[in-house]
Amino acid sequence: MKYNFRISIPRKVQNIMDKLYNSNYQAFIVGGCVRDSILGKEPEDWDIATNALPGEVKELFQKTADTGILHGTVTVFIEKSSFEVTTYRIDGEYTDLRKPKSVTFTSSIEEDLSRRDFTINAIAYSHETGIVDPFGGVSDIREKIIRTVEDPDKRFNEDALRMLRAIRFSAQLGFSIEEKTLKSIGKNSSLIDSISSERIRDELTKILLSDNPLCFSLLMDTNLIRYALPEFEPCFLTGQDNPYHSYNVAEHSLRSVANIEKDKVLRWTMLLHDIGKPGTKTTDSKGIDHFYNHQQLSVKLSRTAMMRLKFDKKSMDKILLLIRCHDMHIKDEPKSVRKAMHRVGEDMFECLLMVIEADKKAQNPRLLEERTKKFTRLWKIYKEIKEKDQCTNLKSLAVNGDDLIAIGIKPGKEIKELLNSLLEKVIEEPKLNRKEILLNLIRKHNRTE
Repeated sequence: MKYNFRISIPRKVQNIMDKLYNSNYQAFIVGGCVRDSILGKEPEDWDIATNALPGEVKELFQKTADTGILHGTVTVFIEKSSFEVTTYRIDGEYTDLRKPKSVTFTSSIEEDLSRRDFTINAIAYSHETGIVDPFGGVSDIREKIIRTVEDPDKRFNEDALRMLRAIRFSAQLGFSIEEKTLKSIGKNSSLIDSISSERIRDELTKILLSDNPLCFSLLMDTNLIRYALPEFEPCFLTGQDNPYHSYNVAEHSLRSVANIEKDKVLRWTMLLHDIGKPGTKTTDSKGIDHFYNHQQLSVKLSRTAMMRLKFDKKSMDKILLLIRCHDMHIKDEPKSVRKAMHRVGEDMFECLLMVIEADKKAQNPRLLEERTKKFTRLWKIYKEIKEKDQCTNLKSLAVNGDDLIAIGIKPGKEIKELLNSLLEKVIEEPKLNRKEILLNLIRKHNRTE
């Protein structure tokens, strides 16, 4: 099919293509940059495909790197930018469900496009030739469909990660997955077990950070959840017959993900915050469901899942803290807010407020109006505490251990106990946070003993 549109190619990319073209080689932009350009989005990366062999590419450009030369990829450096230039290739046998054991170079752009995962990524473009689209990718972009190039069973048995990528593209682009492709994912779901934990984690994260995180439920529909994140599977099967809830645990969790900003720590927190509910569910004599102490089990299961997925320690610690505290009751009064800030730390308190708010917004919609008013008050109180620089931790306390030693307190355990005691008083009454007042309190305490 002939398409009459022109893609705007960045100057540096076009310079590479022009140099190849003027040396009697073909050159196309391919894959995601073509897809995103057709969608009217700014591509993050620009990949170039050519019939020039890797050695020939290296001869044409002054500065290159052999980033994937065995598979035909040379990185070309232009000024301070780098771009991957890959020779047209046909993939050999896939032996590890991830990468081909070998590749064969070809002179055909159509053959190169035939090895790619989805039709929307199997499109090439150059100003000289226009669109090359042998598998109907442009049509699928316009119809908002994710479809594999040729047989889905073959594509997923070549590279099992493509199954997660299909769901990720569905979430990121707002596209539906074509029925045959979706059924094939379900049929081949167990193959995902062969993929490294890090790659699974990264794809799950991209789904969660998309505009459509509720697409995460496709993992359940295709049975991928059992292999990618088995701890979460019971959430899809656990209802919440409770006045505060309107959705099962999984839908509630995914709605809460959608309610919070696109941050890895915050969105993983919302996904996992109620993961312990299936294991703590009880039903009272009135038929109302309860989930007592689910926070502790959620922390335990989340830690297990994140360790398997090889999360970095810093992110994991933050997520576990927020899960542990997500049901903290904070009254809309300054003293309660200061106590909560002390418990979780000032650096994490804003995150906690966002987590609690996102959680509440994903519960019973009939309770939302009053809860929204409360959160408006909580945010206002928090900002006032920050503006007044009120003390909520030992670091901002007006006295320290040296000050106590200077008035005769012996170094040791007592110092820490006295400082914590003073902090409690200051959190209750911020005006007390003056050095002389606090030292007088210590002197008075010593006289009464």
